[in-house]
Amino acid sequence: MSSPSAPATASDALRAAELFRKARRVVILTGAGISTPSGIPDFRSEGTGLWSHNEPLEAASLTTFRTSPEKFFQWFRPLAGQIFNAQPNAAHLALADLEKHGIVITIATQNIDGLHQKAGSTKVIELHGTIRTLSCTQCFKKYESPPFLQTYIEDGTIPLCPSCNGILKPDVILFGEQLPQAAWNEAQRETRQADLMLVAGSSLEVLPVAGLPMQALDRGAHLIIINNTPTYINVRADVVFMDNVETILPEIVQRAIHG
Repeated sequence: MSSPSAPATASDALRAAELFRKARRVVILTGAGISTPSGIPDFRSEGTGLWSHNEPLEAASLTTFRTSPEKFFQWFRPLAGQIFNAQPNAAHLALADLEKHGIVITIATQNIDGLHQKAGSTKVIELHGTIRTLSCTQCFKKYESPPFLQTYIEDGTIPLCPSCNGILKPDVILFGEQLPQAAWNEAQRETRQADLMLVAGSSLEVLPVAGLPMQALDRGAHLIIINNTPTYINVRADVVFMDNVETILPEIVQRAIHG
């Protein structure tokens, strides 16, 4: 096992690649750090994270959305624009490449940006919801988001339901909302069956998702962590990379696929 604080070495990359080659079922747990190279800000980095400039319980809570939806939409607009225009980076593409080469992976993501799907990954569990769809708060009809988001991003028009004129809520999980039960159940089921978990770009600070790596370890799975900052479970990992996901992950994947 590599030291949680030591710099990654070529042997670490080889060890990680070997774990991928030997694995039968892999779960990839991704967080904000895999999407920051695509221009989407994370939530916690000091000075740059979204929460360093806004109080999350004020701006992005279910209560605020219900009582002052215009306040939520004003806060969400710049982020929606960044997500709407973002493209997958080398890390997203590397995971899609793994799947294309027959390595069985399930991606459980805390991100709402849909970049894994844009990159070509097909089995993606969206634990915190998605910006790709909107649901009416009155009649509950669901819509693909691009036609509505384009106008909202351009001029701030709050999206309204074509059927009943109710406000359309992005299908993302706000503070005060429970995780989508079906997605959470699927993530736990996949974790229990995995023999390898890779954590990529997550500080593992938000429960209950932060507990998934421990569930995997308790069932004998191997663990790889790639993150700029330490996580609570670094000491239990087989290999730890304290580095940029966009740099390290493609290297590991290339070694796993091509040896």
